[in-house]
Amino acid sequence: MVTRKDVAERAGVSVAVVSYVMNNKSNVKEATRNKVLAVIEELDYRPNLIAKSMKTKKTQQLAVLVNNLGNPFEAGILISLEKSAMERGYFLFFQKFQQDQEESLKSLFAGRVDGIILLGQSLSITTVEYFHLQGIPIFSIMEPSFNEGREVPFLDIDWGSAMQQLFVHLKSCGYQSIAYLTANEQMNSHHYEVRNRALMQAAKEEDIRVDELIRVDVCNFETAYSHLLARWTAQPAFSYQALLCVNDLMAAGAVAACKKLGISVPEQLAVAGCEDILMSSQTFPAITTIHYPREAIGEATLERMHALIQGHTVTHVTLANNLVIRETTS
Repeated sequence: MVTRKDVAERAGVSVAVVSYVMNNKSNVKEATRNKVLAVIEELDYRPNLIAKSMKTKKTQQLAVLVNNLGNPFEAGILISLEKSAMERGYFLFFQKFQQDQEESLKSLFAGRVDGIILLGQSLSITTVEYFHLQGIPIFSIMEPSFNEGREVPFLDIDWGSAMQQLFVHLKSCGYQSIAYLTANEQMNSHHYEVRNRALMQAAKEEDIRVDELIRVDVCNFETAYSHLLARWTAQPAFSYQALLCVNDLMAAGAVAACKKLGISVPEQLAVAGCEDILMSSQTFPAITTIHYPREAIGEATLERMHALIQGHTVTHVTLANNLVIRETTS
């Protein structure tokens, strides 16, 4: 079996330098780092993770709680996370989050992971405190809707600013009233509630009327399409001029329902979404949406999670966002 000492001898460096490279330390010259990495690949060196975890009391594993692996928005985040985790020597495993099974996370993760990454889920205070006592930090991508005292640090865009940009654009196009398609109130522990609050506040500040609040149980293409198709078939006349959707999958479903019923977009109804997944640029017409910087999330999250694992304190992070204006509102 190839050892760290074998790598050091072949590369002409000390064992400590090999360790620095393996742990992605910054105190190694780039030329030396590349030489060590080349030897690691040449010798097919694989560190003994079990021995390492026994020595350091760390598993090098992180748990990521997901809502829906089939959602392209979440999939894009996970790809970014996985890339950055590998670069830092961490392994990820994904666990579907179900609110009514939150208690089982304690036995599932205790002693098995070094940290937990949320995708905007709201954990109970008792669960958060339990993991803190276990020395397992928690960090969230997207602000949890219930985070009293902000016990869980997070990164997110400024949804208030983003919604305001969207409403300023809609007003410039002559739209004064909207409907909003979002998650059912029973899902209010989900990160969508943060977007809901931001939209309502921005609408008030920009003097945009919210004529209808449309809530559905599942926030995907199929649900939006079928719900709106039935709604608009039963009530073909509506007062609002634009339909805003809490995510792009539902915005795409709304555009499809408009096509089916012969509602011209944006002439009869403007449509806008959130997240800027690939689908939003591929529909016809292409969908105006709030861009979410998924590509930058992996490194920003792993940097802060690593700091938490090392015992440091991290602050909340606000990422840059922008409005992507396309055909559904122009």
